Amino acid sequence: MYIKNPISSTMEEYLENIYRLEEEYYVAKTKLLAEMVGVSLGTVTNTITSLEKKGLVTHEPYKGIRLTETGKKIALDVIRRHRLFECLLTDILKIDWSKIHSYACKLEHAITSDLTKPLEKALGHPETCPHGNPIPTACGGILEEEAQPIVDLDKGIKSVVIRITNEKQELLEYLMTLNLIPGSHIEVMEIAPFNGPITVKIDKHEHAISKKIASIVWVKNEA
Repeated sequence: MYIKNPISSTMEEYLENIYRLEEEYYVAKTKLLAEMVGVSLGTVTNTITSLEKKGLVTHEPYKGIRLTETGKKIALDVIRRHRLFECLLTDILKIDWSKIHSYACKLEHAITSDLTKPLEKALGHPETCPHGNPIPTACGGILEEEAQPIVDLDKGIKSVVIRITNEKQELLEYLMTLNLIPGSHIEVMEIAPFNGPITVKIDKHEHAISKKIASIVWVKNEA
């Protein structure tokens, strides 16, 4: 996918984060977007106004922000670059799995979309990033393996972890201590009432995890 009339890296960052929020909440709220980008609400409002004028987002007060088709295409192109760079950082440069997200956030803006194909080819056409999230195709498609978060599982269900949807370093480091990473086999042992923790067996060891953690670790049922 080649994006004509490229926008600024700041605007790319906004579109990428709006896409991520839409994936999780179906709409992007300005407060959450401000937290993700690390700026004030006023700054978010000004940038969203600029994006809206460019036809990249729609914004309904008190309802939230959504990407237009054009905005979505650009967001997917940024995510494609981001996840390919994550593969480069782990597979070629051997940087720790938990640290690559922040580096990729900077590198994703360093090349134009027409250079992404050679990068993809050099990496052997990976289908997912090291955290298991699908890499968008050159045409802007995204093929997701059927999966669900641990929080949606019933007691006794056995599954395999396939992706982690939140890539913050501190969180990934914590998941590594539990071995709750893509490829790990898990079984739901107990589900505490009143929004309590979920106890899962991870490769023979039991751990109690919060509902928040259980919502960002996605699994598929064992065959």
